[in-house]
Amino acid sequence: MSEPQEPSVEPSLDEQIAAYQREFRDLDPQVEQVVSALGRLNRRMNVAYGRQVAELGISNAEWEVLKTLVLSGAPYRMGPSDLAKRLGLTPAAMTHRIDRMAGEGFVTRDRDEKNRVRVIVELTDEGRAKWLEAMRMATTFEEDLLQDLSSQERGVLGELLTRLLRRVEDAQPDAGGRLTDLD
Repeated sequence: MSEPQEPSVEPSLDEQIAAYQREFRDLDPQVEQVVSALGRLNRRMNVAYGRQVAELGISNAEWEVLKTLVLSGAPYRMGPSDLAKRLGLTPAAMTHRIDRMAGEGFVTRDRDEKNRVRVIVELTDEGRAKWLEAMRMATTFEEDLLQDLSSQERGVLGELLTRLLRRVEDAQPDAGGRLTDLD
């Protein structure tokens, strides 16, 4: 009979970096600390956001559509293929997502009056209200996350992260979407 195993716990950043250095001597520990911390922070923030939108009765996938429509500006309308491109989804995945959201009353899908072949997806008042609720929750979470940083530190951190983001965007201009559909 085997001994019961303790639940696996993610190693601390220091433990992870030490293990990497043991196995890969060319590792720069400062670089690894930044990259690993960003990766862990991103993963944990995504989980936190997912829990928040779930409290509102929507999925992360639905949140992404609401956000994209709001970012498009009033009147918050886009074609399904434009939505799919912005979200890095296949047309089939986008259709499935729009069907679900139209059924929930978050979006409408109608024929374009000027081009009857074209379909337009539009954010409803209910969809905009869900987006606003999610934004309020996210704002509270984000302010709590950054509470230990001064205004100046937040500014510097924002500038540094934006520089890193630009470098990745320049090196990987096609990496804005997803590798696979999440639906």
